[in-house]
Amino acid sequence: MTNATNVERLMKDLKVLSRDAEAILHATAGQAGEKLGDLRDRLSGALESAKATCRRMEEKAVAGARYADETIREHPYESIGIGFGVGLLIGVLVARW
Repeated sequence: MTNATNVERLMKDLKVLSRDAEAILHATAGQAGEKLGDLRDRLSGALESAKATCRRMEEKAVAGARYADETIREHPYESIGIGFGVGLLIGVLVARW
């Protein structure tokens, strides 16, 4: 698996986790108890932290894609040449096996 795939899966899992945590918070909103209140506070804090982490990861992914796009647009022939060279190298290595 590539790093981008792992990041995408992690972001998807964080979103699912945050939805589930919010559902738990809403379901237990009317219940009282010191331990339950502490647990709700901790869950709420963890949920906000996970959402912030997810937003930062999305911003970094968008910035990385934007930078790659700008670089390729500024140097199109060099990008094609590098892609061709890497493809040729991989082709030669695969053909030898």
